[in-house]
Amino acid sequence: MIRPDVVGVGEAMVLLQPAQGEDLATAERMDVHVGGAELNVCAAVARLGGSAWFASRVGADPFGERVLNAARALGVGTSLVGRDAGRPTGVFFKEVRPDGARRVHYYRSGSAAAGMDEGDAAAILAARPRAIVVSGITIALGEGPERLVRALAEGAREAGAMLVVDPNLRPALGRQDRVLETVRELLPLTDLLVLGQDEAEPLFGTADPAAVFAAAQTGGTGSGAGAGREIEVVVKAGAEGVHCRGEDGAPVHLPSAARVVRDPVGAGDALLGGYLAARLAGAGPEHAAWVGSELAGRIVEVYGDVEGLPSPAEAAALLHR
Repeated sequence: MIRPDVVGVGEAMVLLQPAQGEDLATAERMDVHVGGAELNVCAAVARLGGSAWFASRVGADPFGERVLNAARALGVGTSLVGRDAGRPTGVFFKEVRPDGARRVHYYRSGSAAAGMDEGDAAAILAARPRAIVVSGITIALGEGPERLVRALAEGAREAGAMLVVDPNLRPALGRQDRVLETVRELLPLTDLLVLGQDEAEPLFGTADPAAVFAAAQTGGTGSGAGAGREIEVVVKAGAEGVHCRGEDGAPVHLPSAARVVRDPVGAGDALLGGYLAARLAGAGPEHAAWVGSELAGRIVEVYGDVEGLPSPAEAAALLHR
């Protein structure tokens, strides 16, 4: 069996969205997309030439088929996506108000992906990916998905995989205290931590990049969270760019590559996917952060989570510049 570079573990849903400025309550037409943080990461990795598989569950319904088709169209493997005849595929709705404010409405309670549990870990670990990406979104889905994330973290090293953690805090999903607690407990097993600067404060009590880098090594407790290995840290700073590890180990700041921002959704996922793909291809942290930032800059210029990804040729040029 071919060993994938990356397996992203989480939920992908069908997104319905009216035109910008239109209200969900009155819109007569809606565009249909597929969205999901881990799938977005996989899409970025695949666009940069890496082998990326998505691991999840979808319903045995038309929306589940739509998710699978969308993943395959992005070049993402779906052999680790199960079909659940007893649960539906999650859906969500997004509206962009005339003033630019965004409102998101989730209908994912009881979804197929929420039914994932530690039993799903065996197939993922057996694939022996070079990296496994998990996020706080999956933990927030429920106790079963949380157990899955923990099982993957505990088995990653033996499977030869680096563990990549993105806290991806989403208050609307609930369970955020549990997400924070779990992410902290996973730090001794984490190889790469990629988090937003706004997420660093609740996780570590500081948003200062240098302090975040230091706190990640101790879990914010001063007690050596890394279990004898250094955790690689990337801090996403939104419009201010990204902070990555420099040659001396201290944070280095790279400005945002965005020229115009139309839709910020998916930018952080693209940055993580670009960074991870570049690191797996042998790039150092600074170049990897630059690649990730370039992808994020393109994502925010258009509506949709992955529509702004560069062409394969353009992506290859970025990776090897």
